[in-house]
Amino acid sequence: MGFFSFLVLLAIAYLVWRVTDQLPDLIFRLSEIQRDVAELRRRMNEEQTTAEQPSASTDAGSKGAAGESED
Repeated sequence: MGFFSFLVLLAIAYLVWRVTDQLPDLIFRLSEIQRDVAELRRRMNEEQTTAEQPSASTDAGSKGAAGESED
C-alpha cells in the first residue's frame, strides 16, 4: 500500500509540475483575450456614439434653421 501511495504522490507532483509549467503561457493568453475584449468594447462604444451624433447634429441644425428664419 505504501508503494501505491508513493506512485500516486509522484503522479500528483508530475501533474502539478506540468500545470505550473504552462502558467506563463496561460496568463499571456488570458491577457490577450482581455485586450481583445477591451478593444471590442471600445469599438462598440464608438459605434454607439457615432450613431447618436447625427441625430444630435440634426436637432441642432433644425434649431439653427428656425432661428435664421425668425430673424
